[in-house]
Amino acid sequence: MGRFWRRRSDEELLGLTGRDRTAFGVFYERHEPALLGFFGRATRSAEVAADLTAETFAAALASREQFDPERGTARMWLFGIARNVLAGSVRRGRVDDEARRRLALEPLVIDDAQLVAIGDLIEREGEQMVAELLGGLPEDQAAAVRAHVLEDRSYLEIARELRCSEAVVRKRVSRGLSRLRRRVSEETT
Repeated sequence: MGRFWRRRSDEELLGLTGRDRTAFGVFYERHEPALLGFFGRATRSAEVAADLTAETFAAALASREQFDPERGTARMWLFGIARNVLAGSVRRGRVDDEARRRLALEPLVIDDAQLVAIGDLIEREGEQMVAELLGGLPEDQAAAVRAHVLEDRSYLEIARELRCSEAVVRKRVSRGLSRLRRRVSEETT
């Protein structure tokens, strides 16, 4: 795909998709790693993450005319679809393929090498996202969240290391997690 497509914004790509499906292919390539990471973190399964990603893009393609840039970015819109696909999958206990069937798309077939690659991508995306999220916190909160949540250390152990009370560590973790929840919520709505 040439420079013409790569220079286009996500919003332009969605608008051009009706005339040229290449536009949606570029949009897909831009956001596939992030969606795989999102679903991988949620499901802990490369295969399920791939299925949910495929269904999300099929739903996005089918409803692209409903995208309204006045309501947010194309990425936010896509992740809104992803959240709905995930919620529906959890409710039903399976990955639905309704959008793919409606568009007459072939079922997704993934071999073992692709599953390993998706698993690696999920891990990289997750690590990168965690680093970015923690980087947006004040250092004392980031350190407390990292130690308690990621390293699974007790409040007492962290308090001893930081030479402060357990209550202070609990407050830092609580405030840090609250900020993270708000930020993630803002980014995906």
